[in-house]
Amino acid sequence: MKAIITVVEKVTSEAHIDIPDRLSEDAIRQHIVDQYNSGEMLFDMNIYQVDFESISVKIVNSQSHVEFSQETV
Repeated sequence: MKAIITVVEKVTSEAHIDIPDRLSEDAIRQHIVDQYNSGEMLFDMNIYQVDFESISVKIVNSQSHVEFSQETV
């Protein structure tokens, strides 16, 4: 017998970064996007919260399969 398990979670990460002084709101947004896209921010990202969304299991054998699914409401 074999089981295929799928877990879906929503992960919220938080980073504390330095932003140069005197930037406009648009420049701050762009600075953050640039840091994220370049991968520089990944070193500062800490998992802040993980929310369980769903789990599903498919049990497979040579003759039939059974599925089970559980989701948060």
